Amino acid sequence: MPGSCWLILVLAVSSAAALADAATVEHTFNVATVSWPRICQPGNVSIPAVDGVPGPVIEACEGDTVVVHIINDSPYNVTVHWHGVFQRGTPWADGPEMVTQCPIRPGQRYTYRFAVSGQEGTLWWHAHSSFLRATVHGALIIRPRGGSAAAYPFPAPDGGEKTVILGEWWNNETVIDSNAIAVAYTINGKPGDLCACDTTPDRSARFEVTRNSTYLLRIINAALNTAFFFKVAGHTFTVVAADASYTDPYETDVIVIAPGQTVDALMSAGAAPGCYYMAISPYQSAFPPPPGGFNGNVTTALVEYSGASGGGGQPAMPAVPEPTDTDTANRFYTGMTGLLRPGRPTVPLAVDTRMFVTVGLGLRYPPSCDPTAAPPLPACQPIPIATMNNHSFVLPSTISMLDARYRDKAYGVYTSDFPVRPPVEFDYTNATREVLLGGAAAAALLFPGKPATRARKVGYNATVEMVLQNTALVGRESHPMHLHGFNFFVLAQGFGNYGDDDGERRLNLRNPQVRNTIAVPTGGWAVIRFVADNPGMWFMHCHIDSHMSIGLAMVFEVEDGPTPDTKLPAPPPDLPRC
Repeated sequence: MPGSCWLILVLAVSSAAALADAATVEHTFNVATVSWPRICQPGNVSIPAVDGVPGPVIEACEGDTVVVHIINDSPYNVTVHWHGVFQRGTPWADGPEMVTQCPIRPGQRYTYRFAVSGQEGTLWWHAHSSFLRATVHGALIIRPRGGSAAAYPFPAPDGGEKTVILGEWWNNETVIDSNAIAVAYTINGKPGDLCACDTTPDRSARFEVTRNSTYLLRIINAALNTAFFFKVAGHTFTVVAADASYTDPYETDVIVIAPGQTVDALMSAGAAPGCYYMAISPYQSAFPPPPGGFNGNVTTALVEYSGASGGGGQPAMPAVPEPTDTDTANRFYTGMTGLLRPGRPTVPLAVDTRMFVTVGLGLRYPPSCDPTAAPPLPACQPIPIATMNNHSFVLPSTISMLDARYRDKAYGVYTSDFPVRPPVEFDYTNATREVLLGGAAAAALLFPGKPATRARKVGYNATVEMVLQNTALVGRESHPMHLHGFNFFVLAQGFGNYGDDDGERRLNLRNPQVRNTIAVPTGGWAVIRFVADNPGMWFMHCHIDSHMSIGLAMVFEVEDGPTPDTKLPAPPPDLPRC
């Protein structure tokens, strides 16, 4: 039934009326190697998955406790991240490998336990080890307490809800070359009718609708590297939430969604009865384009009206934007505002920690290279590296950062000196390197030092403001920056260098949208603000996996608060060990 919550109830002794209808949602996920059909090639491929791609949907209500037993029957190390869940009081359950835990080794198991309090909407879960989230992922839906759709702060969808998970597909195993191009894009694991080399009868996901009913689409971008334009022929949307935070109703005929983001949108089935294509196409923000090119194909699913005659006709196709249509992407990303609700957090006006953080790509020489040799050795061909404030992040190898902090053994594992500003101020978004700066300074920024494990320590309950400034040292690209453990207010975003166009005057301090993943505009900037009221080690990274794997990340080390319940708790007894 739409809006219902299938729960395993546990008896709790509590005098608090607010907890009277809370429950425990329990799942067992077996991460195992499964045989899965290749796309556009004969035969099957072995992939790690939880009951297929996408994996199971977790449904809960606000205030519930979620318990997921992970059994690792795959040949790979595994962790699972609950993308967007605050993990208040449960930082050991956040999941990023070597940040909050050591991996679950093959043949081992671990149980994640956490509450979903103060959150409603669409989130998701995914592997946070290597590139496993390409096939190990699924939806995490949090409904209002009690599970009634009537509690939504928008008209209840009388037709029900549809979960739409967007992804990418490779025909190899899970270790993916960071420069590889996806074979296909997928909607709920299927490549769609336009995938000409796939002629299987069930190649398209199907969504049945009833005319004159309204549906809530829960859209998740689980792709490793690609942002998407999302459209349905003959239909428009009213966006009501993003990243499990409600928005003012926003009318649009196209949704733009970056890797890691979610969007909740109402769609009225008011078209003539028939069959329509739901379509996704890539938003390619990189300039210059990636060296190996990109997959510019359109992927479709079917929206079918129940009882429509002539079902064998060609479905209607929407007009999709050009892959480089940054104007459309910017209109969508900047068009939303947050829904003000009584009792919900508002923008903090006093700022304790201000950070100006450059994000982008650089170069590095292989460790065996001596770039001063004459002539340069063939092994000295520069390779891409990603940086934040000219620091490239690398995960520790012997102990997780959270465990090192808890045991007071940070020395040799990580440092708390991530800088609040870049080492040099320059024309960040000018694509001509010679104009950016020159000489030794340019070389230092293009070729930063050895990758390191750096965090930024902030006090408990401090308000942090970050300007995320894109750079063009190697190329301009929109970077979807995801912060674990918190939502943040998106105060403003724009193009060029922050401050050149009175960006500070444009800050929305009344009703900004609230996110956990911000698509920093290509060749531009975004300003975010959050309150660090959650002790722990919280990863911040680009959700383009090929960028995160080469260092586009840092960690916030949030200090303990003054009371027992605001201090870092002890690790659970079954926490995996390295």
